[in-house]
Amino acid sequence: MSEENIKKASDVESAASGTSAGKAPRVNEDDRDKKYQRVTNWSIIKNYRHYNAKERKHYTYIFWNRIANRVWPVFRFLLLFGLGFVILYPIMYMISASLRPQIDMNDPSIMWIPKSIRLQNFSEVWDAIKYPDVLWNTIQLNVVASVLQVGACALTGYGFARFQFKGKKVLFALVLLQIIVPPQVIILPQYNIFANFDIFGLLNALTGNSIRLTNTNFSMYIPAIFGNGIRGGLFIYLFRQFFRGLPKELEDAAYLDGCGPFKTFISVMVPNAASSFLTVFIFSIVWYWNDYFISSMFFLNSQTISLQVAGLASTMAIYLTGEPGIPANFMVWVEAGCLMAITPIVIMYIFLQKYFTEGIERAGLAN
Repeated sequence: MSEENIKKASDVESAASGTSAGKAPRVNEDDRDKKYQRVTNWSIIKNYRHYNAKERKHYTYIFWNRIANRVWPVFRFLLLFGLGFVILYPIMYMISASLRPQIDMNDPSIMWIPKSIRLQNFSEVWDAIKYPDVLWNTIQLNVVASVLQVGACALTGYGFARFQFKGKKVLFALVLLQIIVPPQVIILPQYNIFANFDIFGLLNALTGNSIRLTNTNFSMYIPAIFGNGIRGGLFIYLFRQFFRGLPKELEDAAYLDGCGPFKTFISVMVPNAASSFLTVFIFSIVWYWNDYFISSMFFLNSQTISLQVAGLASTMAIYLTGEPGIPANFMVWVEAGCLMAITPIVIMYIFLQKYFTEGIERAGLAN
């Protein structure tokens, strides 16, 4: 065998054994990690001053990593327990109070479990507020307004995410300003607009009168179409963030196929943003469902569940006694009404929870 072949064989053997000429054998990293992991925390503290700089770095990391692994589960449990208590306590009290007679509310010996179950509270609230009619009015108002709002905010967010135009930064600053400005600032001008609604004075010029849109669903539909208010600004921002994260190649491929911007949005971007659409739609539904302040300004009679719940004590007093009474004397019916008000939203969330969570993650809220 020639010297060249002998040298090549030697190099192969050295590489296989983890050694090479002039270099020390390589240390297995798994063995080194096991060596560090076998050292106890007390041993690290006791021998810390004898370690060199490299060992101190390794052992310090191991020490604090062990502490974090022990402390974090306890902290996480306390955090989740606290949040769960804050969220579940009112619901548990609501259920307990709605199932008891009113007389049990004044009994200090009863905390959570009533002495007797009274299901008539729910049937009496059902009849007093005409629950089926109120529920249908609320669904009709909320669903239509939410669909209009989601569509308008999605199209606006897509424009901010994908197109460059003059005044883009100023307009987006106005969108963010909607999130900052409280609704109490703009509610009075809005009321005046809907109480005497006119389009550039044309209606008044043609008919001599303006249109009164208060106490109609259009007072909710029109702001939803134009993405008005805190919820509109927030939803535009969410859609903008999501569409910015989609690959630009999707649009380029659609443009090559002859699609325009609007057709690209409908046929390409909307299917890819289905989870985000569902998330924003659920947010919008819940927001409209629980809205009392704006609804109370535009509706003179109690057309929605939130308005009925707000005045439920007076409603039950008139229904049961024929005259107004003290709200505290009708607390069990109020709690029963609150439970009936949140039930449809809870059912919707149970069925859409998977898609709702996925939409939050894809929209970037979970990061």
